[in-house]
Amino acid sequence: MTWKPDGTTPLILAAANDHLECVRELIGEGADPNERRATGTTALFFAAQGGFLEIVKELLEEGAQNDLPSQDGGTPLFVACQCNHLDVVKELVTRGANIHRTMTDGATPLFIAAQNGHYNMLKYLIAQGAKVDQTRKDKASPLWIAAQMGHSEIIRELLLSGAKVDEAREDGATPLFKAAHKGYTDCVSDLIMKGASLGILQNGETVLHAAALFGHLKVVKQLIESGSDVTLKNKDNVTAAEMAKDAGFDVIAEFLTQTAAAKS
Repeated sequence: MTWKPDGTTPLILAAANDHLECVRELIGEGADPNERRATGTTALFFAAQGGFLEIVKELLEEGAQNDLPSQDGGTPLFVACQCNHLDVVKELVTRGANIHRTMTDGATPLFIAAQNGHYNMLKYLIAQGAKVDQTRKDKASPLWIAAQMGHSEIIRELLLSGAKVDEAREDGATPLFKAAHKGYTDCVSDLIMKGASLGILQNGETVLHAAALFGHLKVVKQLIESGSDVTLKNKDNVTAAEMAKDAGFDVIAEFLTQTAAAKS
């Protein structure tokens, strides 16, 4: 029943556009609920993406496979998490969808929820046993991606659920490093409260260097108040003040220089 060169079928179109009666009629005429487009996506994938719960239920009842992956490894569960359709996610999980499955880059459904800031989705997945420290292939954790995206509520929930505060990506950047780099003051506060490292990291930098380099004066002040050592030099033997000066952030450079002088 393939209709288009990319493998789109009438059933896929009906599911993607929330046409329940059409879905039923096509299946009744013999349409295969597991037929896939060239990208590997199925009718169930598109129903999950759209949040069409009744179509999801119908397809599952008619034999649609829950965990058929697309080319990037994404399943209906992944796309429902991404689009924040919690009722669909609950249905898929109840029907056996694997919450520990990974995409080709190693991301889990929990990682996707954290990345997109979907708090209730994240809480549900954790309650179902999702691993809060399971990383992508590049070692980025759900906490790391939440820090990069500035999702402070997600950060707090992950930390309450036992996430490792200093879990670093393969380049050595910790969640606090990313939050400082991006200038997310709330995220910085949450991570510091849980004891995130202020010293030299695996990448040879400090979080103070990250904040200074990108001109985030409020974060710089937060870090100093929390005990960051203004005199520390990075792997290139440069202080945060020197880095700020070179980047054109003279106000930050002056603040750091004065802070260092006051402590000497």
